[in-house]
Amino acid sequence: MGQVIKNLAELKNIIEKAKANGKKVVFGNGCFDLLHVGHVRYLKGAGELGDVLIIAVNDDSSVTGIGKRKQVVTPALERAEIISAIECVDYVVIFSDPTVENLLLTLKPHIHAKGTDYTEDNVPERDIVLSYGGRVAIVGDPKDHSTRDLIKTIKSL
Repeated sequence: MGQVIKNLAELKNIIEKAKANGKKVVFGNGCFDLLHVGHVRYLKGAGELGDVLIIAVNDDSSVTGIGKRKQVVTPALERAEIISAIECVDYVVIFSDPTVENLLLTLKPHIHAKGTDYTEDNVPERDIVLSYGGRVAIVGDPKDHSTRDLIKTIKSL
């Protein structure tokens, strides 16, 4: 397998070809700062929805900028490499915007997969996905795992 981590222009070309060949494209995103079983279940669930799974990973400044935490534990390139090693993930892109709206409008995946901390009605990018004919899907297990909780556990040791 070739390089899985792509920039947006490369990814756009790859996805256009995949769609032209009848492939269903699924898009997911997250910080993935400390990978845990909830992340794996989310990724597997997203991967089961289609033929090509793209995962967008927040860069370091967007993780801190969206208020997830004061600093990242794992740098963005390393997080992207870890996510790219998971079998169900086909491509990874690192992004710096506060939301994935630009990525969705550029790539127009068939399905935007979000975790169970959302419903199909309250996904922030829902209207954008619907505007180009895509759909939103909720995947993964109940939100019983979090990086925040892992960090608390580690600090208490």
